[in-house]
Amino acid sequence: MYELIAQYPLFAALFALVGLGVVFGALLGYAAVRFKTEGNPIVDQINEILPQTQCGQCGHPGCRPYAEAIADGEPINKCPPGGQAGVQALADLLDVEAIALDEEHGEESVTQVAYIREDECIGCTKCIQACPVDAILGAAKHMHTVIVSECTGCDLCVEPCPVDCIDMISEKESLQTWSWQLPNPVSREVDIIATDDAAEEAA
Repeated sequence: MYELIAQYPLFAALFALVGLGVVFGALLGYAAVRFKTEGNPIVDQINEILPQTQCGQCGHPGCRPYAEAIADGEPINKCPPGGQAGVQALADLLDVEAIALDEEHGEESVTQVAYIREDECIGCTKCIQACPVDAILGAAKHMHTVIVSECTGCDLCVEPCPVDCIDMISEKESLQTWSWQLPNPVSREVDIIATDDAAEEAA
């Protein structure tokens, strides 16, 4: 055995690394199953309703933390991007009263996306660092651009820009952005009165 290790030290080292990887992988897998903590399902449902802009206007660093705060009893009206429709959806989910949007956290507006005037961009990367969803492409001292399909319109990239070359523009409705607005379900009670008119006519 020792002779083989001395003769093929590279293969021996590789075999040892693979063995350690398998052992530690098995230990981590066991720990993940053994100490798994179940998440709160209501938090997941709330998070699905929130618009996922990660803008922080609600006072939390993202939509998921706000969802957790709502599950703990925080008001449901602190999300301007979600608008009053989002408040209503949360109220329906949680079976609470739908209250007006809190203007202290911002006003509801049309969907917007960031637009970088590329000829003015100096490539400072500050907007890239500020974007919570990695929707901006670019490198230091090179022109940056926005991936429109990934932009959530949070406008967090506007303020850090030292040359003020980022605009927020309204997103035009297209086949990709249009969605069917379903009407609110209205419960209707139908009273059915049974009569014997048909039986009388047959007679």
